[in-house]
Amino acid sequence: MMEKEKLRKADIFSGGIMFLFGLWILSQALKMPMKDSWGGVQNVWFVSPALFPLFVGAMIMLLGALLIRIAFREVGSEELKRVLRWLGSPDVVRFLKTAPLLRFYAIVVLFFSFVYLNIPRIDFFLCSVLFLVVFISMFYFDDDILLKKMFFFYLAGTILFVLSMASGLLAALTSVLHYPSDWFTFVFIIGYCLYVWTLIRDNPASRIKFKTSLILSVATPFLIGPIFKYLLLVPMPKEGLVVVLMDAIRYWEF
Repeated sequence: MMEKEKLRKADIFSGGIMFLFGLWILSQALKMPMKDSWGGVQNVWFVSPALFPLFVGAMIMLLGALLIRIAFREVGSEELKRVLRWLGSPDVVRFLKTAPLLRFYAIVVLFFSFVYLNIPRIDFFLCSVLFLVVFISMFYFDDDILLKKMFFFYLAGTILFVLSMASGLLAALTSVLHYPSDWFTFVFIIGYCLYVWTLIRDNPASRIKFKTSLILSVATPFLIGPIFKYLLLVPMPKEGLVVVLMDAIRYWEF
């Protein structure tokens, strides 16, 4: 019964998130044209591309509201007030620092930076190696203290990369250095590996795990990537320093 009560409390917040997400979909769908003219022919509203996201957003809002209503009816207002008081207490800060949530933060930051920050701006092979090195080393050791140190090192490097782009430093370096973002990433990979090595060098088992993670992180992109690039002729999302070097070797342009 206690587990069900906890789930109902969570349903109130997850329902609220669903409702807001549906509202966001509606706001974006309303920016689409309901009517338009193509070749002199006026399209009617019921063929508008906005209808489907409008329907999906409305359904998500409805389901979120129903989830909140059911959960609130079972939990009651007093229990909800107690949860809200807990959210404003120091206990929530201690909860946010727990190891499971730290692992969650690490996963979110890694995937978000890989997809939205690195892939569009850094040579695909380099950003893949960086992602795999950090991801495997963080979780392969199964040590929360090591994970925390490696996560904050990676987070600091990511923030430094963002600041370098926002300040125009990387753009300014383009005139004197080809592919400055790729060189930054290459140096950061080396720095991250050296930092991890200083953390685990006194542990023989961890050293073996780290060597394995390095082999997998480097071998995987360079085994799979060239197949798509040169056999299937699929361009990489971002081709930079490594792809130029591989092209030079492939077509012997030295």
